[in-house]
Amino acid sequence: MAATELDYFRAIIQANMEPLVKVTEVSELSALEAKLGSKIWLKREDQQPVYSFKLRGAYNKLSKLPKGSKVVTASAGNHAQGVALSATELGHQATIVMPLTTPQIKVDAVRNFGAEVILHGHHFDAAKAHALALAERQGALFVPPFDDPDVIVGQGTIARELMQQLPELDAVFVPVGGGGLLAGMAVYIKSLRPDIRVIGVEAEESACLQAAMAAGKPVELERVGSFADGVAVKIIGTETFRLAQQFCDEVVTVSGDEICAAVQDIFVGTRAVAEPSGALALAGLKKWVQSTGVKGLKLAAVLSGANLNFDRLRHVAERTALGEKNEALLAVTIKEEKGSFKRFCQSLGGRAITEFNYRYAGPGEAQIFVGIALRQGASELQELLAALDEQGYDYVDMSDNELAKLHVRYMVGGKPSEQLEERLLRFEFPEYPGALARFLDTLGSKWNISLFHYRNHGAATGNVLAAFEVPEVEQGAFNQHLQRLGYQYIDETQNPCYRQFLAHRQGGATGNINKACL
Repeated sequence: MAATELDYFRAIIQANMEPLVKVTEVSELSALEAKLGSKIWLKREDQQPVYSFKLRGAYNKLSKLPKGSKVVTASAGNHAQGVALSATELGHQATIVMPLTTPQIKVDAVRNFGAEVILHGHHFDAAKAHALALAERQGALFVPPFDDPDVIVGQGTIARELMQQLPELDAVFVPVGGGGLLAGMAVYIKSLRPDIRVIGVEAEESACLQAAMAAGKPVELERVGSFADGVAVKIIGTETFRLAQQFCDEVVTVSGDEICAAVQDIFVGTRAVAEPSGALALAGLKKWVQSTGVKGLKLAAVLSGANLNFDRLRHVAERTALGEKNEALLAVTIKEEKGSFKRFCQSLGGRAITEFNYRYAGPGEAQIFVGIALRQGASELQELLAALDEQGYDYVDMSDNELAKLHVRYMVGGKPSEQLEERLLRFEFPEYPGALARFLDTLGSKWNISLFHYRNHGAATGNVLAAFEVPEVEQGAFNQHLQRLGYQYIDETQNPCYRQFLAHRQGGATGNINKACL
């Protein structure tokens, strides 16, 4: 082992987290153990005073400074609270730059911990640039969120506690954003017990470590999703990647629905409500066990935080059934005649319908968007689809279609009466008071908006589905306009869910729902 890694190991052993940082508990998840056939524990970093592991790295960094030091950082969440509380405890002056999109509950929390808050910019990069400039002008220390040796050492103290609490583990699952937590825990665990597997877990929509592992160096992702906002990082840290590359055995990526299912598992097992990034490691543990088929192991996952906005719970609950494969979403064509819906229900073999949306599709047929409860997960879905095939139904499985889950299931029933030259785009934009109006203003009025659906899940970003009437000859100019807007978007024009439920269908007209429902 190189000297630098030995220095990390020694520093983690010697790090004094008292009196602010709590030695957190490990909680056994008995219900999940019964499903997966292995012993499973959670390392409960939600029990810290700021409800997140980020306190450790911030406290270790700031404890090395002379009393009365000025510190500055940029953060929209857990790191900000860790720096604020640590600075107050240690007698430093902290200034936290937060994006204007930061939920008020997090702004208030940072102020309550004693820091000055400056709101600047509509995204993290703008806030960070302002914080760096501010630190230089004031002669203050900028406290990075992950790519810093002292921060890495602080996060590594989780592994020190975990090895004392559960010395006979087979594998440890660690959430990954910028990589500070993984780097600190991996270097300690592998230095002490190289036989224990260390597995990093990333959200599919922000898998910067997986990208770096493939490239052999940190690479910047073109875009990241915002659902698990605590790990929404475009590029992993240089030092954190160096350590992860040496000491992380493998990387697992999970979907937003799988994260939601893990939030439910944590609630069932502990009655704690984890934030999405806090449940990330458990989601990866479940996926790894299910994909490898291993049984009888001793496994631990880090519950890294519980700073969840209450209004996000609705979205988490909606997606949990899909993450557990306990619900299927199907687009099915049925005959437009008396008794057809009843016959379709009978074809489901006694399975419960969780959702039903109907739209007349033309002479003789109708489109339904239907949710169906599954008791045995993915295997039962295949049985259901085989039964529909046998009975001659034309269907499309939408269970993994993000457009269907995020927008279309809430807006089935509207189609234009004539053919339109539409482009359908799904946008994300920074969420703050007045943001939707600003978004609409930025879009401009050159191209007519023919469809619009907006959802706010209490996150830092808003989700919009919009269709624009764009003649073929204007496609080039429209593409240039999109580039100038600067918003992240996905073109959904060819998505089958849009084609079946929202786009014009030749011969379509208004129908009578009662005919198909009787």
